[in-house]
Amino acid sequence: MARSASTNPASANSASTRSTNPAPVRENSALTKRSAGDAAVAAGPGRGGPRRRTARRRRLVDSVTIGAFLSPALLLFALLVLVPILYALYTSLFKWGGFGAPENFVGLDNFTTLLKDDVFLGDLWRGFVLIALSVGVQLPFALSMALLLNQRLRGRAFYRLLFFAPYVLSEVITGVLFTMIFSPDSGLADHALDQVGLGDLGITWFASSSTVLVTLFLVMTWKYFGFHMILYLAGLQSVPRDVLEAAAIDGAGAWQRFRYVTLPLLGPTIRISVFLSIIGAIQLFDLVWVITAGGPVHASETMAITMFQFGFKRYQVGYASAISVAMFLISFVFALLYQRYVLRRDLEGAVTSMRGRR
Repeated sequence: MARSASTNPASANSASTRSTNPAPVRENSALTKRSAGDAAVAAGPGRGGPRRRTARRRRLVDSVTIGAFLSPALLLFALLVLVPILYALYTSLFKWGGFGAPENFVGLDNFTTLLKDDVFLGDLWRGFVLIALSVGVQLPFALSMALLLNQRLRGRAFYRLLFFAPYVLSEVITGVLFTMIFSPDSGLADHALDQVGLGDLGITWFASSSTVLVTLFLVMTWKYFGFHMILYLAGLQSVPRDVLEAAAIDGAGAWQRFRYVTLPLLGPTIRISVFLSIIGAIQLFDLVWVITAGGPVHASETMAITMFQFGFKRYQVGYASAISVAMFLISFVFALLYQRYVLRRDLEGAVTSMRGRR
């Protein structure tokens, strides 16, 4: 009885030890399961990993959704843009009048003729003149008006609407309107010049090859400067006022604030405005066609006018297609170079990915 009693404390200690051991065992099993789960996730998509399969399924659903929403727009873009471009490139290789299937294959002869055509080379020069006038005169004028109308002026909303209204008018209405205004001897412009004693200056306008291009540019400025003015006004609204106030406190004058604060912050808007102005001058057609139809003696003709003349007046569709391809290549190359060297820092960081948001 004494021996058995002496062994009871040891058995009690072992029982208490066994009763306290399960907690570390459970912790070790939890660590083992966690490490096994991490290993399964890191093992790759082929060895389980529910998180990886869920992520792949989510990306698949996102891709299908994006494709479903983009497919109508891509289909319209292909039918209305890509197919006409490819067809124009195909027909430019033929001497074709526009009726039946093109059969007389001439290769690059239309393009070699194009480079020797004095009218087309003149179109390039006139387009360059219009671009220089637009960038050098029209856009600074629009910026000046935007700076003026950005101030606290009485009735500035009315003036903004007044200057933007010509852009809303169609080119046909604008062309007919200014044809009557600059009509020789009976137009409003000649009458106004007669009233101030300068009647001799108003007898040519669109009728002389020496003044037609400048007169057309005046009409273009009246028509399009309001659009660029609204762009600049939108850009000026984003310039922080506290920065301008800090510059004024530091002693900067009005010109210094514009030169070193407003103009750099307005840079992205100005670059976009210049791009739109140049592309518009390259593709100018309807306004010129309504007013002068390219005359007199090709003095106001543009590449689009020449293309229309050969395609729908002379029925030389193959040659007209070559002109359209040349216009496309000029615009495309200019857009690429402009984006690469001018808009580069404006586009940095603009591309985002859905994967980065997960």
